[in-house]
Amino acid sequence: MSEELVHLEVADGIATITLDSPANRNALSRALMGGLEQHLETALNDERARLIVLTNTGPVFCAGADLKEMRGAGGTSRGAGPGGLVTILKRIWHSPTPVIARVGGPTRAGGIGLIAACDMAVATDDATFAFSEVRLGLIPAIISVVVLPKLGITKGMEFFLTGDTFDAPEAVRLGLLNDAVPVGRLDAATSRYTDSILKGAPGALAGCKRLVREVPGMDMDDAFVQTSEWTAGYFASEEAREGMAAFAQKRPPRWAEGSDD
Repeated sequence: MSEELVHLEVADGIATITLDSPANRNALSRALMGGLEQHLETALNDERARLIVLTNTGPVFCAGADLKEMRGAGGTSRGAGPGGLVTILKRIWHSPTPVIARVGGPTRAGGIGLIAACDMAVATDDATFAFSEVRLGLIPAIISVVVLPKLGITKGMEFFLTGDTFDAPEAVRLGLLNDAVPVGRLDAATSRYTDSILKGAPGALAGCKRLVREVPGMDMDDAFVQTSEWTAGYFASEEAREGMAAFAQKRPPRWAEGSDD
């Protein structure tokens, strides 16, 4: 029986998915991607999981493609299809459940795609990043779909063409990360975000994700029509009735019971 390369644990409203293949620096092997897709689906279908944290064991978050495996397969990358990177990135990007990347180390190439697909990301301040594909005769094609909305055209072009390494503080400035902290504060920094998110209504959190993902690509008039419809729907929702009642009664709403004020 093969050793599991990705683990899932659900506790206190948080599904933690851990990349656990330190021997190859959590590279995106077929086995790792298959496990990641499987655990994503499990977490997204678990009513206990109100948010997902994607993290790692070992000193590297993700080294990108498993080049040894690709060489053995004649250079064929498994991008689409079950267990493929396309499926994983789309599932994270469109997930109604918020996903936070807890980045405990350097990240390269396809690993940056995982971070960019997440809704928020926190890393250790000694983590480094690079799109190393060009130096291998490759291009960061699949991950560009989720990376470019974060980095923008100018910086995307710079780092795609040069393959140069940039550090965690720069990744924060670029918008790839929300925060970069010393190693000993990574858990606390992650918890600061997860604690806040757990205070939000599940349906409203999903709606906020949809706003950020879809509104920037809309024509302004169409956007006002669509967002007006969404606003009316949310005001009429059971969540909103509970939230406003809880506010008036000065108590936590049902979904946030047990959370700190």
